[in-house]
Amino acid sequence: MDQTHIHLLITHLPIFGSLLGTLVLGFGIWKKSSTTKIAAHYLLIISAIGACIAYITGEAAEETVENIQGVSENVIEQHADFAIYALIALIAVGIFSLINIYLEYKKNGFPKSATTITLVLAMISFVLVARTGYLGGQIRHAEITSNTTQNAIDQGGEQDDDD
Repeated sequence: MDQTHIHLLITHLPIFGSLLGTLVLGFGIWKKSSTTKIAAHYLLIISAIGACIAYITGEAAEETVENIQGVSENVIEQHADFAIYALIALIAVGIFSLINIYLEYKKNGFPKSATTITLVLAMISFVLVARTGYLGGQIRHAEITSNTTQNAIDQGGEQDDDD
C-alpha cells in the first residue's frame, strides 16, 4: 500500500468524523452531558489527525494522477489549495478539543465559551473538509462533475426516456 492508497482511504475520515463529532458535540451541549462532550472531542481529535494524514499523503496522490488522461491539473490545484484551509480548521478544532478535555479532567468543567467555540469551529471545518472532498472527488469521479450527463449525450451516449 502506497501513499496514494492511504490518501484515498483516509480522506473520508475527516469528512465523516468532523460531521459526527459536530453532531455529538451539539447533542452533548444540548443534554449537558460531560461524557458525550468528551466523546465528541475525541472524535474531532481523530478527525484532525486524519486530516493531517490526508494532507501529508496528498502530494503523492497528486503525482500519481496528474499524468492520467482526462485528469485536469486545474481541478487538482483547486483541491490542493482548498485542502490547506480544511486542514487548518480541523487542527484548530483538534486543539480546542484537547483543551476542553484537559479542562474537564482537571475538574474545571467545560467552560461554556470554549465548548461553543469548538462547536462553531467544528461546523466550519466540516463545511471546509466536505468542500475539499468534493473537489477531490472531481479529480477522478466524472459522475459528480456538473456537465457529465450533457457530455455523455453529446458524445453519442443514450439518455433514458420515460415514455
